[in-house]
Order: sequence, then structure tokens, then C-alpha cells
Amino acid sequence: MASAIVKNIKAPVAEEMKIFEEKFRSSMDSKVPLLNRITHYIVKRKGKQMRPMFVFLSAKVCGGVTDSSYNAASLIELLHTATLVHDDVVDDANLRRGFFSINALWKNKIAVLVGDFLLSKGLLLSVENEEFEMLKLVSEAVKEMSEGELLQIEKARKLDITEEIYFDVIRQKTASLIAACCACGAKSADVDELTVLKMKKFGEKVGMAFQIKDDIFDYGTGDNIGKPTGIDIKERKMTLPLIYTMNKVDNATNKKIRKIIKKHNEDPVHVKYVIDQVISNGGLDYAHDQMMSYTKEALDIIEDFEDSDAKTALISLVKYTTERTK
Repeated sequence: MASAIVKNIKAPVAEEMKIFEEKFRSSMDSKVPLLNRITHYIVKRKGKQMRPMFVFLSAKVCGGVTDSSYNAASLIELLHTATLVHDDVVDDANLRRGFFSINALWKNKIAVLVGDFLLSKGLLLSVENEEFEMLKLVSEAVKEMSEGELLQIEKARKLDITEEIYFDVIRQKTASLIAACCACGAKSADVDELTVLKMKKFGEKVGMAFQIKDDIFDYGTGDNIGKPTGIDIKERKMTLPLIYTMNKVDNATNKKIRKIIKKHNEDPVHVKYVIDQVISNGGLDYAHDQMMSYTKEALDIIEDFEDSDAKTALISLVKYTTERTK
């Protein structure tokens, strides 16, 4: 069902996505056979490719896809893939999207070097094509992603994250890259700076809604939830449903939840207690309302643009973000 929805959303840029795949593959070419084997593996296990889709749909909404749009999509996918490869090393993760991670197959040293290679390829692609504005937009997003991750790690140690800090973390960690996709798409269509900023803001709102939805998934409500429940609690991540609950419960319950997250976050019985507290105290409902608020803001922004298949697809993409089941 989900793949059919994504296929419909992709329809206005289906041809562009095919061309992009070829360009993306060739952007990773190397004279080193080992590197080519690994990058071939990366291409083979690609996901839904939402980020390039955002670039091309944003470009079409703003006037049309150009050579610059392809460069932007490749740059974003190269840098994003580099961060994912490095993330798997940091997290000691053996799987990504159901496939073995690079570090699981080729060990950490090679995985880190492959991430560096992809990063350098993205930089070279920008410089060789003189896409300096694109490079600036995407580099700012990668910087924000790193800062967001580090801020989250710092706060996880003390469990002192406020709602305001949470929103700052997800804006940096998740929303900044989707914002860069939309801004780069608009920039590639050669529109004025105000329109670029408008599309950037649209992408940020979508990214915020996307991450809140992801955080709701961790509580395993509804059907066909895509990830195991309680993972965020086990990793001591203070997400919106939990922050809201801890602010609402009495002092004794708050202390008990803190103790579980600090000392018993691997114990399924204790983790279930926290999940039950979040659900019974309206943490998920509150998070859902915040998600829908960001969704509405995104839809309000895109509504100002001229009607087109690309605009309809972007609206569907926003709705899919909040209605998806995994």
C-alpha cells in the first residue's frame, strides 16, 4: 500500500528520478574496485529516495527541473548517504533498511573511509559544476545535523531536555536536510531568494512533522508499526510524548520514570511501564496534535504556489508523512 502511494507521489518526476539514478550512480565512480563494489551495493539497497523526490518536486513547483536540479539531488544524496554510513559505525548497527550495513560487511575502518569518499564526491560535484549556493545550503544542513545529534547526546546524559530543546534537536537532526532539499530544488529553478526561503520553510515544517511521527511510532500504537517499541527509551532519547508525560505526572511518577530511563532502560517490564504512562497521560495525543500543527503550516505554505501535478504530489507527500504506518 505504502509503495503504491509513493509511486503516485513520484509520478510527476518519474522520468527525472530515472535520469537521477544514473547520474547518482556515475557520481560515485572510482578507479578502486573495492569502492565500486561497495557503492554498487549502496545503490542496490536504496530506500524510497524521498530526498531527491523533494528536490525535483520543489524544482517543478518553482518553474522546472534543470541540470542544476540533478546536481543538487546528487549532492544531497551523496552527503546524506555519507552521514548514514558514519551513523552505522557510531551506532554499531549491523542492519539498515533490512540489509547489512557497510560496517557489518566490510568493518568500521572501510565504512568510515567510504563515508569520507562519498562526502568528498559531493564536494567535488558542487565545485566542478560551480554550484556554490547549493553547497552552502547542504553544508549548513549537515552541520546542523551533527549539532543536533550532539545536543541530543548531551541532554540524554542528564535527562534535562525541555520541549523547546526537543524541537531544536529535531529541527537540526531531521528537518534541516528536508529543508535543504526543498530550498535546493527551488534554487535550481532560478527563482528569487524569497521563494527559496519559502520552500526551505516548507521543507522544515514537513521534517518536523516527519520526526514527531517517527517518535510516536516508538510507542507501538496502531497497526503495522514499522519499528520495535521502546527503542528510544532504551537509547535514553527524550522524545515529545515522554517530555510531555514527565511534565504532567506527579513528582513520584516523574522520579520513577527517570530512574527507569537511567538504570532499567533495557528491562522490558520497566520500559512497558514508561510506555503505559505515556499513553495513559495523553503523551501520544499531544505529540499527534503538534505534528498536525506542523503539517498544517507546511500545507499553508505550499498552497500559495500555482496549481500543478508537482504541487499536488507535494501535498500528498506531506499527508503521507503523517499518515504512514512505518
